[in-house]
Amino acid sequence: MNLKDHIIARITAEGPMRLDDYMSTCLLHPTLGYYTSQTPFGQQGDFVTAPDISQMFGELIGLALAQAWLDQGAPKPFTLAELGPGRGTLMADLLRAANQVPGFLDAAEIILIEASPALRDVQRETLSQHPVRWLDTPFDLPDQPLFLIANEFFDALPIRQFQRAGPNWRERSIGVEGAALTMGLSPAQSRPELNFRLEDTKDGDLIETCTLANTTTAQIAKRIDAYGGAAMIVDYGDWRSLGDTLQAVQGHKTTDPLAEPGRADLTAHVDFEALAMAATDCAYSPVTAQGVFLERLGITQRAQQLASALSGSALENHIAAHRRLTHPAEMGNLFKVMALFPKGGTPPPGLDP
Repeated sequence: MNLKDHIIARITAEGPMRLDDYMSTCLLHPTLGYYTSQTPFGQQGDFVTAPDISQMFGELIGLALAQAWLDQGAPKPFTLAELGPGRGTLMADLLRAANQVPGFLDAAEIILIEASPALRDVQRETLSQHPVRWLDTPFDLPDQPLFLIANEFFDALPIRQFQRAGPNWRERSIGVEGAALTMGLSPAQSRPELNFRLEDTKDGDLIETCTLANTTTAQIAKRIDAYGGAAMIVDYGDWRSLGDTLQAVQGHKTTDPLAEPGRADLTAHVDFEALAMAATDCAYSPVTAQGVFLERLGITQRAQQLASALSGSALENHIAAHRRLTHPAEMGNLFKVMALFPKGGTPPPGLDP
């Protein structure tokens, strides 16, 4: 039985499936899920993330977190964590750069939050020179200062979608029509938790919510408030969600999210306002375009330094990578960065008001 047959059988027996349930099943089914059965990252996978594009991304993140650690008195020990670390490339680049800061790596306890056993094996190989511990969720992080990076993590968390109907809302869910999965709408009902969105929406407008993103952010904020630290969130999205942003990517191309469950990556744009509102226990930085953030950290100077040793196609690829990370027409404006940090403190470098 493939995953589509499994989902159709469930819907036939239990009725329409909520979108967040569908996403969770598609991505994390123990044997048929995308992250448990596919090779998602890199040119041979379905999509490329910033760490795959250039080492500069992870290096600058590492130096920014190390500076935040210094600004808070260089606590030790502390947790250095990454949510959804992919192949471990970002953490490897981060550690190489942060090694320039005396005492940082000695004080760091490296923890990767990864639910996929297959990806853990890849990360173990990538980071074989470092002592690393894995956790399934961020809710089990140690009670100590936390310095954390989440790059393209929140976009993969399961969402729900609601379509406005007067003062009420209809939830989108997955049904079956013949041998195909289809998107449908529940009857309209009142949802007091969405009343604040009545101010900026009209009939027919679609909004998205992500409970797991909010609870994860709240947990990180509580730890930063209690023990100190900082978290840097990098993802595509904007301050407030509006419209259908659910997408499926397979072979570096967008595809129908319902066509081949478990064979394509499913993501949605991140609602940074919702994350900020969930982080009530700490402060949050302005949401900053990735290109602006990286330029503030000195990516152009680093690019020039690396370029001095390159020529030919290697130099051309390097120049293209810098552009892809920073240019507004590429990742520079679509991707945003927001930091969480202690109240009364200062945000990590690159995220000043």
